[in-house]
Amino acid sequence: MPKERPLWRGPAFRLCLLSAALFLCLQLGMRRSWCPEEKPRAPAAAAGRAHPPPRGTEQHPGAAAAGRRRVTYVRSGRRGSAAPGCCPLQPPGGRRRKTVRWHIELQPWASPTPSLNYEALRFLKYISTSQISCEHMNLNSLRGYSETAKKPWSICLDERFSLIHRIRSKQCRLYSLGLGNDDNQFEISMANSGCEVHRFDPSIKSAHIQEGRHLWYHRLSIDWRDPNPAIAAHKLHSNTKKLGTILNEFGHQKIDVLKADVESAEWKILENLILEDVVEQIGQLVFEVHIHWPGFEVSGNDSTVVRYWYSLLRELELKDFRLFHTYKDLSKPQMFLKKEAFNASSCYTLSWLVNALTSALQGTLAAGSEFSASHTGVGGTERLSCRKSCCQRSPSSPSGGFSRRRRGFPSSSGLF
Repeated sequence: MPKERPLWRGPAFRLCLLSAALFLCLQLGMRRSWCPEEKPRAPAAAAGRAHPPPRGTEQHPGAAAAGRRRVTYVRSGRRGSAAPGCCPLQPPGGRRRKTVRWHIELQPWASPTPSLNYEALRFLKYISTSQISCEHMNLNSLRGYSETAKKPWSICLDERFSLIHRIRSKQCRLYSLGLGNDDNQFEISMANSGCEVHRFDPSIKSAHIQEGRHLWYHRLSIDWRDPNPAIAAHKLHSNTKKLGTILNEFGHQKIDVLKADVESAEWKILENLILEDVVEQIGQLVFEVHIHWPGFEVSGNDSTVVRYWYSLLRELELKDFRLFHTYKDLSKPQMFLKKEAFNASSCYTLSWLVNALTSALQGTLAAGSEFSASHTGVGGTERLSCRKSCCQRSPSSPSGGFSRRRRGFPSSSGLF
């Protein structure tokens, strides 16, 4: 009887071993092709990633290779970065970080339950109460002024504010928004005084007309939104743009006076100027407001509409604008939202200027000086404390007016 071979010497067993080894090699090869080995990092690079340089410092190449990229870290005002104890004085209404706003913040209701009576009384009291004093509001001292203007357009020409000085130095700029109104005596007087005057009116026949050295007429209508290009292409004789767009196209950074008589479009235009921070480029505002109906694209019941109006004007106050004059036009119908009520006129001309509490300090605060002031207005009392080049706002207890405490500060006769 022949002797049996061991199993491991059989060809079948050898074939199985060979197949297993081949399969194992294939697996290892596939793993290497899909997952290549990671190259070892340089110690300096690893240390740099583990400990990034602090923000506000600059990393130089030093002894590194010439081809290494230089990285510069720029200091920013974000939270967590090194910053001084107080913020530098910002322009009127300025913010350190701009955020896109789509609507204004509505003020609380004037009463526990929405009421037209309470809302109307609060609004009318607000527009009838001056928030800052101004002694010189007429143009009698300006060259070429005439008393033939149909209505007063009050601007503040006190020496403590910048407008009168910019007029004398021929550096002022006036934008006038209108809709076919032929009363342009105010614009002519300002132009004769040396101001650069731009009047925007869609009823003008030519695109641009220049009269004299300082007066321009533009066939443009100021709106609260830019038009759809597909629609605007069909309007050959008129053009509608936002004020911010026109400022960019004209290359103008500042408007000393913005006058507007736009026949009930003022509420939405004013809202656009606030939301896009265009008001921060304006020194004085003179707006004719109409309250006999809600205005273009202003919806809601009567109490909601008046609350919206009031909230818009409070937004101006938050931008450091203060009301210094109100003109009640008694020649217009005495209507308030289509009702003869509250002894109100259907038309008011309101004049604001940037609060001197911020604007005067911005131009005269010197290094090493200290200043503290408080001002009580319709919206409450605010306090501004400055040390060297840093200023901070804070609420304070009612003081019944202005109080000043200063050391090493120039004469304060022009502050308030």
